[in-house]
Parts: sequence; C-alpha cells; structure tokens
Amino acid sequence: MKARTAPSERPISDVLGDIVANMQDIIRSEVRLARSEVEQQISRAKAAATVVLAGILAGAFGVLFALIAIYGAISQRIPNWAAALCVAALMSIIAVVALTLGKRRASKVTVEKTAASVQETLRWAKQQTK
Repeated sequence: MKARTAPSERPISDVLGDIVANMQDIIRSEVRLARSEVEQQISRAKAAATVVLAGILAGAFGVLFALIAIYGAISQRIPNWAAALCVAALMSIIAVVALTLGKRRASKVTVEKTAASVQETLRWAKQQTK
C-alpha cells in the first residue's frame, strides 16, 4: 500500500485509479443488490405459482365432480347427483378464489426497480468519469 501524500502532490494516475476502484465497488454492490432482489422476486413467484397450481387442481376436481354429477343425474335421477353437484360447486368456488389470489401475487413480482437502480448507478458512474 502506498503512503498517502498531500492532495496537491498526488499523481493524477492515483486519483484515476481510486475513481475506477470506487466505481468497481459501487457496481459490484449494485450487482449484489440486484441478485438479492431477483432472488426475493423468484421466491414470490414460486409462492404465486403454488397458489395458481392449487387453483388449477381445485378446478380439475370441480370438473371431475361436475362429470360425476352428470353421471349421477343420468343413472339415478336425483339424490346422488345433487350431492355430487354441490361438491362440484364448492370445488369450483375454491378454484376461482385460489386463481384470483395467485394472480394478485404474481402481479406483485417485478424486477423493474432493480434494473432502474442499476441503470441509474451506471449513469452516475459515467458522469463521474467525465
């Protein structure tokens, strides 16, 4: 490590070297921050996908029980199909709720802030070197 000298005696190459080193540190920090934010957004996306999958599964069961209801209506006329139709309606309601929640969670997943922050840092770094 070089001993520090008075500002007026410091060579321009040392000043430029410090500027470049500081810019590299800032850019590395921004990249670490961006990586962290992307990982957080991926985690939110996984949670949203889980809820959407639950909605799809509930919807599939709704269709299954609707088919059972139709079968019951044809084969036995009333009591069995009425119960199956109630189950199908319940599963369909669950599917709609789960899909709506999943859609809301998925809409909150963004990386635009991170990209804007990195671009702003790069613009600032370019201005500092001019």
